[in-house]
Amino acid sequence: METTTRSWTLGELANILGGTLEGPTETRICRPIPAGLADPEGLTFAESPEFLTKVLDSGVGAVLVPKGSGALGIPSIEVDRPRAAFGHFLALCHRPLPIDAGIHPTAVISPEAEIEPGVSIGAYVVVERLAKIGKGTRIYPFAYIGEGCSLGEKVCVFPHAVLYQDVAIGDRSIVHAGAVIGADGFGFGWDSPSRTRRVKVPQVGRVTIGSDVEVGALTAIDRATAGETLIEQGVKLDNLVQIGHNSVIGEHSVIAGQTAVGGSSKVGRRNEIGGQVAITDHVEVGDDVYLAGRTGVTKDLFEPGVYWGVPAKPIITAKRISNLTMKLPEMNKRIKELEARLAELEQRTK
Repeated sequence: METTTRSWTLGELANILGGTLEGPTETRICRPIPAGLADPEGLTFAESPEFLTKVLDSGVGAVLVPKGSGALGIPSIEVDRPRAAFGHFLALCHRPLPIDAGIHPTAVISPEAEIEPGVSIGAYVVVERLAKIGKGTRIYPFAYIGEGCSLGEKVCVFPHAVLYQDVAIGDRSIVHAGAVIGADGFGFGWDSPSRTRRVKVPQVGRVTIGSDVEVGALTAIDRATAGETLIEQGVKLDNLVQIGHNSVIGEHSVIAGQTAVGGSSKVGRRNEIGGQVAITDHVEVGDDVYLAGRTGVTKDLFEPGVYWGVPAKPIITAKRISNLTMKLPEMNKRIKELEARLAELEQRTK
């Protein structure tokens, strides 16, 4: 298992990334860095003149630039798409968290659990009865896999993640540290018509997560009251996202941090949802919808497009309202002046 980051010569990187090198072939690169950071062993990228100026003033080891950029005075690799090439380099630098093959002796595995070959289970993991763990899955230390949970092939569950009961996760999905999947949905009712005490509504459903889903750290996905909470394939959830009971998140949608989706709501396919968005319960958002940060969705939104504001409005309308709001003090002053002039004219005509 690797314990240190690899390094490459510029010549090697030019060959790996399919680019043309301008500069010494033997210069060593150890890591990716943001544009503008001074690091003689770092590699960054620049797609625009603005970022290239930043890079040239920084003291970086080398830069990925578009083809035809020519000599820049610092080592560079010309490629078709600098951003994509930088992504390739990021993948080369990625180091998985270490975990040994097999089951750690401190793990607690129910004899009624089904563990397929090639699984890695770390220290102090608990796997309860009737759980199923697919081939090549990695479960890191202190994770909890509850009764009746099912993990597909090559799933990755990071430390301290918790799967309560009856959680199904598809192949190649990732659950980051501290995520909680299958906790009770937020269901409470009054004990009587007199409304004297709130009582818990039992939550007995499940959570189903598709393949190639990523669940961010400290994100919570509640189990259904009955039936299922569904996260379809390819969905990406940021850290600190809340998905309410019986909700559906459509395939290949992405949701940024601190967003909350209320119970029994449905989010369509290929949606992009910004940070701190609130989607109330029992609403539906259609496909190909973009919700800007801090948008509040209080009723159904079916038309594809970009929305912003509370309540959510088409972004052009929302921007106009925002601009007018900023002018309210000036408008208020003018209204008061006009009222004073009107009152003076009325006095004169009496």
